Amino acid sequence: MRAWRQLLRAHAHATRLLEAELEAAHQLPLASYDVLVQLAEAPGHQLRMSELAQKVLLSRSGLTRLVDRLEREGLVERRSCPSDARGTLATLTDAGLNRLRDASGTHLRGVARHVLDHFTPEEQDILGDLLSRLGGPEPPPAPGTGCGSGV
Repeated sequence: MRAWRQLLRAHAHATRLLEAELEAAHQLPLASYDVLVQLAEAPGHQLRMSELAQKVLLSRSGLTRLVDRLEREGLVERRSCPSDARGTLATLTDAGLNRLRDASGTHLRGVARHVLDHFTPEEQDILGDLLSRLGGPEPPPAPGTGCGSGV
């Protein structure tokens, strides 16, 4: 149980610090930053809402509220899926990509300072290998434009 408690404590501590830094420097919550990263890394800078919810580990309703806020800020927009009328795509806007670029340095420096600098490169590799056993498999990417036939 010691390992479990330390994992939870370390995650909570690092997350609080990263959140505070992103908020202070860029007025961007960590969950919003994660959404922008996922969209920036996706083909065409867009993902089906259900796929995005899986990637950022939020419920669909939680993601809907978050995307509503990002849409009001002009960072993300929703589009109908061209191959599936039931599907909605979240698409990163140019403003969203610029905001992500502005915030990424803060985030990367924070990850280094609060997590990576506590380990040697070899320990980072070992830690990555160990933690990869817990995450389960990555969900497969949706085919084509991200609309696919998923939920």
